[in-house]
Amino acid sequence: MPGMEKLHLEDVLEDSPQTRNLLRVFENDAFALKKYTLGLHNCCQRIMKAQNELCAATQALSQQLRDYEIQTFPLEPEDSILTTTLKQFSSYLDDVSSIQQVLSAQYSETMMYPMSRFIQADLEEVSTLCEMFQIATTEHESAIKNYMKLPKKKENDRQRMEYNEELYGMRKKFHQTGLHYYSSLNALQYKRKCSLLEPILGYMHAQRAFFQMGQDAVCKKEIEEFLNNINASVQGVQKELQQDTKKTVDLIDTLEQQSVQHYHAEPNPEMPYIPPNTQLAQKGGYLFIRSKQLIATRWDRCFFFTQGGNLMCQPKDEVKKAVLQEVAGSLSLDLNEPGVLAEPYDTDDRRFVFHVSSPKLRKSVVLQAENERERDEWICTINNIVRESGYVKSKSPLQQQANKERTPSTTSSTKESGGSSPDMANVNRRINPFDQSTGEVLDNLDSAIADAHYVESFVVRFLGSMEVKADRGEPLVLETMRQIMAARAIHNVFRMTESRLVVSSDNMKLIDPSTNIVRTVFALADISFWAAHNENKRLFGFITRNRQTGLPNPSFACHVFECNVSAEEICSAIQTATKLAFQALMPSNDPSLAGEKKAVEKIQKVKAKEKNILLQNIQNLEDADSDEELNKLPLSPDGKYLVLTATEDDDEMLEDTNYVDTQMTQKVQDLVVTQEEEGVDDSEA
Repeated sequence: MPGMEKLHLEDVLEDSPQTRNLLRVFENDAFALKKYTLGLHNCCQRIMKAQNELCAATQALSQQLRDYEIQTFPLEPEDSILTTTLKQFSSYLDDVSSIQQVLSAQYSETMMYPMSRFIQADLEEVSTLCEMFQIATTEHESAIKNYMKLPKKKENDRQRMEYNEELYGMRKKFHQTGLHYYSSLNALQYKRKCSLLEPILGYMHAQRAFFQMGQDAVCKKEIEEFLNNINASVQGVQKELQQDTKKTVDLIDTLEQQSVQHYHAEPNPEMPYIPPNTQLAQKGGYLFIRSKQLIATRWDRCFFFTQGGNLMCQPKDEVKKAVLQEVAGSLSLDLNEPGVLAEPYDTDDRRFVFHVSSPKLRKSVVLQAENERERDEWICTINNIVRESGYVKSKSPLQQQANKERTPSTTSSTKESGGSSPDMANVNRRINPFDQSTGEVLDNLDSAIADAHYVESFVVRFLGSMEVKADRGEPLVLETMRQIMAARAIHNVFRMTESRLVVSSDNMKLIDPSTNIVRTVFALADISFWAAHNENKRLFGFITRNRQTGLPNPSFACHVFECNVSAEEICSAIQTATKLAFQALMPSNDPSLAGEKKAVEKIQKVKAKEKNILLQNIQNLEDADSDEELNKLPLSPDGKYLVLTATEDDDEMLEDTNYVDTQMTQKVQDLVVTQEEEGVDDSEA
């Protein structure tokens, strides 16, 4: 390379001051080059670390997008389009991450390796030779000084030879070290030109290869279409968000204007008077409830609501827990008991207080509303529920008219489905299975099972009912048991209603053991699943299907009971009853009835043949014009009667089936009656 400054190797041994000054210049240049190269190496190392971090971050981002599918979002549907889109993005990010890993490997080979080799093999070598040259120079100076101190006397020839040999060795070492040192400094001027450019050249080549691979992997037509679709979808969502935001702002303004009267606990006298709604059949809201603690009283704010003819309570601090875990509210008072009454009450010098009392239970709940209107609406609602006994069923015309004014949709749907039929009563049954307004009183237990082929009776105690999302599954029943037991324990509910559970091949009934009143009836067709507790053998539950008119899909409720015997026995009884009921609806599938069915078919075949013979003989009799033709007709041996029955072979076949004629006819009649009562179609039978 022209114009390159070099140290002259011929001047190493002479070691003149000019050579020393020139050597010092090369040494300073080498030290400065080493310092700069280390800084450049740090920059390249940062790029390498950043690229590795980018690869790891891209992989983490791809995995995070995949994890969206396994997350549990209460408001996100399982088959969300967002989940599919994120999975598609994740696959594209995997391709990008693979290209980034290739770029990282190229950085390591073409950028970091040449830089590390230049520092370790060249710059460190110059530093080592510099130290060795300094040592050799010091030793050479010391050997010269010792040699120059020799006296002139000839007696010291031996010592003179030793010093001379020492000087020879030190000078040779100095000369050889200097030659290597000078040549390394001269070579460093050439290596500087390539060693600093080679890493940058490798970086640029790696970047070009990376962009080329990225273009081939990302700039595909399918990816472009995908991104355009997603971009259009995002813009559409943003537009909808803007529209929804505008509607929300307008709605907020409207609600603020409409809710001005609700901001005050007591309505402002300047506001227009709003009378209470006395026709409500259901209500919910916050009330204060009075409880006694030793000698003092305490008022707590709780959320009260009416459900299934019951006044339910839920403490405020458990509302969030109820939303997340579906914990049922505690029962404050059963409004189905006779004599329940809600009326204003005066206590503790508080305003807007009312109480709900039950003479039969000897229990009273003292509540406080925010204002007079709220108090009056609560009193009217509770009294309306008491008059209706929890739900509309077998009412007088006056009650039906009142219920029609309150809930026209329910009345119209009942009318369309056939009035107050037994099936419709089961459809409109509330979740609480202890209604006593049916009016059906049994003379004795046998009247409830008179027509049943299979009957089992058990003493059970009702623990609670909850609406569930599915119609089957042992984990669902066990979880419902856990939630109901937890709710009873939290709210200190220990009262249980005892009933007699009658399981028959017709249905399941809950009967009051003291009055023989049928509390509720479960059709076997509506019982979809039952299970016993896996640890507590006294607990069992079953799921019922509630088909409500006007709704596309039925709802499901799980009822939990405690029994005196093993719950497995009750589950086995339900299984046997449902099996027998199914066999009654599908007799052709029962092997035990195959012989009787065959006999019925023979009887029908013989009767059809007799009918054909009878019609044929009557036709022949009408067509006969002469005595000869009349003599050809089949007559009895005495000639007095016309034979209108089957042949002897048919008689034998008929005799073979006579033993089942009477019994089978009775069974067929019973089967037809049962199918008509249960509403079974011919195709189903």
